[in-house]
Parts: sequence; C-alpha cells; structure tokens
Amino acid sequence: MDGKIGAVLIAGPTASGKSALALELARERDGVVINADSMQVYRDLRVLTARPTLDEESQAPHRLYGHVDGARNYSVGHYLRDAAAALDEAQWARRLPILVGGTGLYFKALLEGLSEIPPVPAQVRERVRRRSEGKESEALHTELASWDPKTAGRLQPNDRLRVLRALEVLEATGRPLVKFQGRKQAGPLAEAPTIRVFLNPDREALRARIDRRFTAMIDQCALEEVRALAARRLDPMLPVMRAHGVPGLLAHLRGEISLADATARGQADTRRYAKRQFTWFRHQMPGWSWVAPEEGREAVLAALDQSGRDGAS
Repeated sequence: MDGKIGAVLIAGPTASGKSALALELARERDGVVINADSMQVYRDLRVLTARPTLDEESQAPHRLYGHVDGARNYSVGHYLRDAAAALDEAQWARRLPILVGGTGLYFKALLEGLSEIPPVPAQVRERVRRRSEGKESEALHTELASWDPKTAGRLQPNDRLRVLRALEVLEATGRPLVKFQGRKQAGPLAEAPTIRVFLNPDREALRARIDRRFTAMIDQCALEEVRALAARRLDPMLPVMRAHGVPGLLAHLRGEISLADATARGQADTRRYAKRQFTWFRHQMPGWSWVAPEEGREAVLAALDQSGRDGAS
C-alpha cells in the first residue's frame, strides 16, 4: 500500500468515468476496487446499472459488485458491514483500497459513521408495507407527522422510502427515528488518511453522455434484464425495482408506453439524478477535491506520491 494512505475515494455523478479511473489506478498501484454505488450491489442489473464488465473485473480485484439478490432491501448499514470486511481484506493483502461510486450516503457512512438504528423485524416491515399499499406518499407523510412530527419535519412528503422507514422504526421500537439518529457508530475510514476526489465533468457534455449511454444499454440487453426482473414479481418498493430506467422499462413491458418513451424516461431520470449528486456532494461532503475527469488520474497519483514522500520523511 502506498505510504500512509488508507484508501482512495472516487465519487462523481453517474456516467462521469469513475469506474474507468478506479480500474486504471487499481492496475497501476496494486489496488482493489470496492463498490460504493447502491444499485451496482444488485446482481440482477449488470447492464442497466453500468457495473464493470466481466473483462474489466478480470483486470483487477473487484468487491461488492452484484453480490446482493434483488429481493433484499439492502441498507446503508448492510453496506457498511460489507465494506468494512472488504477493507480488512485489502489491508491483509496489502492492496490499496479504491472505493468508487456515486452514492453519497455510502461515503458519508464510511467516513462519519452511521446512526445506531435498531433493525426492523421482517414481519414489522411487511405489516407496514401492506398497510401502506395504495396510499399516496403525502398521506403516509401526514400519518408519520401525527405520531412523529420531528422526523416528519426532516423528510420530504414525496420521499416514500424514507417515510416508510420512519414508520417501520416507529412501529418496531415505539420510538421516533430521530431519537436514534444522534448516536453513531464510527465509520471504518473515520481515522484513516484518505484521498477524496469528486469527478466534475462539464454539465452539458455529461447530459449528452448519459443519453448516449442509456441508449447503448438498451442495445446491450437492458430490456431483457428488466424482463427477467419483472418475472420475479418482487415488491415494487424494493430498491432494485426503482433503479433508474427500471420503472419506465417495466411500463413498456406492460404495454403502457413505447420503448422510445421508456428510453426517454430513463434518460431524464438519470439526468435528474446526476444533478442531485452534484448538489448533495457540494453541500454534504466538504474536503473533497473537485477535478475534471481527464485530470482525475494525475490528481490521485500526485496525492499518492506525496503521501509516499511524507511517509518516508
């Protein structure tokens, strides 16, 4: 491992070239690429989530890609435990951990820790989900506000997943979610020296690249992936069922919209997601170096080399 660096963290909006950079660095510096994207953990959607190809995975060790079945509701807590194990493995093998992805909450948990929220029993989750079927998200938010106004005040009325999560915690524990959010367990990288790079591409070029990539995904059997996913008849509220592109392609498979309309919907959803990624990292993750994608390799290598010199001094 180079110098005193505990890990390299590469973030950025979707389609900004993060994975290619991580692979290049892993090949050059004897690294292991560790996923930090909440959709690429699911084995059901290799193409539609732009997971590394089998050829790319053969060029350097990759961890936490496609290791979760789509039927699971894989949480940040699950990710933190798996990532800690992957980091321990990298340390034992004396490889440089390179964490790459666009899920800000994953990086935040790695660096700052996670609130100690008790696990919700499966039967409680199922009961809350059944009770919530057919209700608008705003109605669920109103229900939460009547029992837990403080947590409701921190959530957007249309943020259905987080509202449901708060209702589940309330039913499982009898206590508001905010009561648990002040207590944190340390993140596995809390004390580790890290290099943190956010790839900052030109916005107009990124939008065009997102559109081209989604069209290429359709040509590369993304529709067949979603057809196989639909055949499983999973809970539509599961994260894998809400991955960008999945809702529109499911609507197409049901005969509700054309493939062209489903493609346009997937492209638009992905562009909006990229915009939220820019905003989230700017406000939530200070201390990261924002660099153009074409400058990412040089920026990371310079920081690694500097760390090596500092460690030798």
